[in-house]
This record gives sequence, C-alpha cells and structure tokens, in this order.
Amino acid sequence: MHVEKLGNSIDLPHFLKQLGVDGGGVSILRDKGTLHLLYISDLHVGAANILKQDALSIGADLAVPKGTVIASQSRVNALLIAKQRQLQELAKKERAQPFGLKLLAESLEGYCRMPFPKKVEVMGIINANEDSFYQSSRFQGGDAVRKIEEMIEEGADIIDIGGVSSRPGSVGVDASEELNRLRPIIDALYAERLYEKVRFSLDSFEPVVIAYALERGFSIINDITGFSNDDVIKLCAAYGARGVIMHMQGNPQTMQRDPSYHSVLHEVELFFRDRLAKAESFGVKDVILDTGIGFGKRLEDNLALITHQSHFLALGKPLLVGASRKSLIDAVSKSSGAQRLPGTLAIHLKAVQEGASVVRVHDVKEHVQALKLWQALKG
Repeated sequence: MHVEKLGNSIDLPHFLKQLGVDGGGVSILRDKGTLHLLYISDLHVGAANILKQDALSIGADLAVPKGTVIASQSRVNALLIAKQRQLQELAKKERAQPFGLKLLAESLEGYCRMPFPKKVEVMGIINANEDSFYQSSRFQGGDAVRKIEEMIEEGADIIDIGGVSSRPGSVGVDASEELNRLRPIIDALYAERLYEKVRFSLDSFEPVVIAYALERGFSIINDITGFSNDDVIKLCAAYGARGVIMHMQGNPQTMQRDPSYHSVLHEVELFFRDRLAKAESFGVKDVILDTGIGFGKRLEDNLALITHQSHFLALGKPLLVGASRKSLIDAVSKSSGAQRLPGTLAIHLKAVQEGASVVRVHDVKEHVQALKLWQALKG
C-alpha cells in the first residue's frame, strides 16, 4: 500500500469515474470536494451568531470578528467556509431564520447552482483602426483576412473584429467612419464564407454597423457599453445573436480618471443583474458577461475581478475575460509593454480556473497551447 497526495485542482468527477464510483456516488463526492469561501459584509450580529451555530452544526464554519458572540457591534463582516453539500443544507436552514438570513439563503442557493464551464473558447482580436493600444493587432483589408485565416488555423473559436479603439483616453468616431473601416473586411469574410469555419464577433455599439455585420455572417455582438442602447438589444433579438455585456465605469475618454468602488464585485454584479433583466425583456437570453478588465478599474479592482471571477457564475451566464497585453501586467511585473504575453497567459489561466469560459486574446496560438496543457494537468 502507498499514499499519494493529489492536487486540489484535479477534475474530481472524472477521477471518481476512473475509480469506478457509481453515478450517485460521483455526485455526492464531487459536492464534498467543492469548497466555497463566501465573504459576507454588513451582517446583523444576531444573524452572524445564528449562522455560526448553523454552520458548525453541519461541519461548516463562519469566521467572525472578536466580540461577535456578545454583540459588541451591531453589524459585522464574516467569511463562510463550506463544502457544496454543506452550503445546500445551510441554505435550507437559513430560510426560516430572522435578521435577513432568508435573503442570504437565496444567495447561497445561487452559489449552489453555479454552472462551471466544460469548455474554454479562444476569441482572437482583429482591429481595423490605427489607434488600438497593441499595434500588432491592427490590420486592414486583405491583411486582416489573412490574419483571420491564420487564427482559424491556430485554433481560434471566435474572431472579434472592431473598428474603433476603446483604450483609455481614445477618441470615438461616428458610425459612418466605423463602417467604412470595417466594410471591406466584413465583405471579404462574407464572400469567402469564412463564417462557416469560425464564429465572428463584432466589437461595436453602433446599430448601423451591427446590422451590417449581422446580415453578413456575424453571430456575436461585443458591446462595451453593456447593452445601454435598446436598438442594439433589438438587433440581437432579431438576428438571434449572442450578446457580450461588458461593465465599464464611465467611457473610454474618462474611465481611468480616478475610478472608485466600495465593492467592485458587488457593484459589477448589480450592473449585470440590471442589464440581464433588460436583455431578457427584449427576448435576448444568449448572453456572455465581461467584467471589463481595465475599463474604469484600479489595479486592485482588476486583480479582484480576475481572482474572484467565480462570483459571477451565480448569474448563470458564461464569463469572458479580456486582459490580453493590458497595462495592469506592467503595473504588477514592472516590465515593458512589449513583454506582456507571459503575464497575459497567467491572468487568463487564473480566470479560467475561476470559471471563465471565453478568453479574448491577441495571441491565439499561445493560448490554445496553454489551455491544452492546463486541461491535461487537470487530468
């Protein structure tokens, strides 16, 4: 007999099936192997004491500040530590409790239903403008088509094409100029029927440009304004297109002028809930959520959104992360802009580990390879 310590990141259901565990056992043991760390802020002290006892009674725990048991302060912050099955049991218990715990139970139930992605997709970036922050992503006409064909060969699942820069401080253009930049590329892709080989996404929030692309094989609309324009939602509904709802504080001209949040996770979640309700009111349910790394965020906000990406899985939608070659890499590593690929891979692999199912990238081949290795290491 010998014992081997396995890594916590293995694909536990797959491993259990290899052991020969039956289906019901796989489900039970998978739940026991899933650990949740839930930070609960501004909790009534009475609720904290009840939750602490209920958690302990089922083998979970609640970390609370000193003095909570004697109610030395009326509101406290706490950390709930529970396995999946314990979280389910706790949600049932708290439904009958006072001090707002019934509302907490609803949140716990949401985390119990989190749909962890089974597949990760690589979205390649093509810019048809001359002022995008990464020069090597800029292409025109035939060069753009050749680059797209190269990305398809490298394994891209989606190609995202835009005609206007959204980097901090960038200046927008009118819809006619945006369409003039994109039309030659869109027409060439449509003529060569490349939409049969890969899905095309349009990085735009202009209805006239979006309509032109949707009529010519595009099936995804990547809207950095997060469906602020009803006409964009109506077009997604009319064409059955998937929408990417991105969070941004401010606009590209102003977003990095002293952005601030009380709780970036909570505020981005509230934004998503509002825009998801709006999208569904127009009949659009096929939606991806993008927390908007670098769009009106401080370094600490960007790192929190990446590290805690799984928080947004409770909303029941796929998550996209686009941190490719962004300046936060320099801020952490103190490297130059030309050396951001290693940092990009580190960020995106962490985001995938936390539940992201789409990564928007400049370097398709490198990401496809990294994700294959990541999957193999999970077993």
